[in-house]
Amino acid sequence: MSTRRLEEPRMTALTDEPAARPAPARRGGRWIEHWEPEDAEFWARTGRRVAARNLVFSIVTEHLGFCVWLLWSIAVLHMAGNGVSLSVGQVLWLTTLPNLVGAALRIPYTFAPARFGGRNWTVVSALLLLIPCGLFVFAVANPGLPFWALLLIAATTGLGGGNFASSMSNIAHFYPAARQGLPLGLNAAGGNVGVSVTQLTMPPLIAAFGLVAVGWVWMPLVLLAAAGAYLFMNNLAKAGRPYTLGEMGRISGRPHTIVLSVLYIATFGSFIGYSFSFGVLIASEFPGVTASHFIWLGALVGSAARPVGGWLADRFGGTRVTLVSFLAMGLGAVAVWAGVGAGSWGVFLGAFLWVFAATGIGNGSTYKMIPAVFRVRALARAAGDAAEGAAAAADTARREAAAAIGLISAVGAFGGVLVQQAFRVSVERTGGIGPALVALAVFYGACVVLTWAVYMRRVRIGDRRTSLADAGV
Repeated sequence: MSTRRLEEPRMTALTDEPAARPAPARRGGRWIEHWEPEDAEFWARTGRRVAARNLVFSIVTEHLGFCVWLLWSIAVLHMAGNGVSLSVGQVLWLTTLPNLVGAALRIPYTFAPARFGGRNWTVVSALLLLIPCGLFVFAVANPGLPFWALLLIAATTGLGGGNFASSMSNIAHFYPAARQGLPLGLNAAGGNVGVSVTQLTMPPLIAAFGLVAVGWVWMPLVLLAAAGAYLFMNNLAKAGRPYTLGEMGRISGRPHTIVLSVLYIATFGSFIGYSFSFGVLIASEFPGVTASHFIWLGALVGSAARPVGGWLADRFGGTRVTLVSFLAMGLGAVAVWAGVGAGSWGVFLGAFLWVFAATGIGNGSTYKMIPAVFRVRALARAAGDAAEGAAAAADTARREAAAAIGLISAVGAFGGVLVQQAFRVSVERTGGIGPALVALAVFYGACVVLTWAVYMRRVRIGDRRTSLADAGV
């Protein structure tokens, strides 16, 4: 652990306090005691540079988390060549369980940066990825393992899914509320693209070095990411007060947390559910097409679109962009259905990539909405309470939004399981994916109505009519 403290010359740029003033005894290493991103002068002088450095290493670690999370979605397609025979049901469980575990872990991971420090937890969460990688190597070396053991090993890859929540929760503290859309979008996209990287790079690696390469290849990269986070990231003291169970319960029970969770099920739940299922859907509906040649395209398009959604949300407002993305997703789902009905591979692929792009844009814009909602609500409370100033309200909103981001991301990941199961039920009961696509299109339509009703519908407040979208959400 580095022994540098904030009063040393190299670190004094991170605080407005005199250089000779000692930091509190409990702080050391790369802790930042003073952080005011809403202060334009502070942001221009110091904040932007420090935030960008933390964002880069957060992206790297989160990216590797997604790569490991999707490990078994590729491995199951090659297990027969390693002497392991799996039924369709077993394959589905080995790909669904990591999603379930990753979604569940996002809840404790959300609060880890506040308790341990964002930089400290990034190091720990990166090193934890060595566990699923090592266990996968063990599983490949022992093809006679019982199925329950394979399930437990696959479940550990959920550690990679948890990384997203802690990374997003941490990065939200570094940026001004008005500029969070793009950095949060970049941070998320850097992780999301790990899905595509795994799906694109693993098949040739398996062909060249065998299935065991899927486990070994990530280990040195994980170690490098942990070292980079240790050396170059920071902990923010302002985000350091741990959440109590009461606070967690209050934040999770807020009406806006619940509404935004539903919206995120539709955006991220669709993205991750489609990413896990895309190859299976191609093989099911177009058996003459080699799924591995195209499976990576969906996740790549969706990941690339995510920062675009964040940028558009910064420019036009998260609510408006989110509503349009739901319209696009609904139309895209109908187009995929039409492609399946017509037996047209070109229509199916083009429409599905359209849907992936719309989910990515919706992911970015929804994440922009979360801190904006909490900020608007906090400032409204402060306006009616002279005891709470705008600065204190903004700090409270930033902290609550960081917690809500993790909780909402967990619910969204659970939504991916629902998408997977919708396709499974549709295929088993009807022999095709058409009913699932229709149901999803209806759900997206309901999200359009929900978004308009809660965030765009104007209501009378005093002598004027306004909406949360008008207030900057």
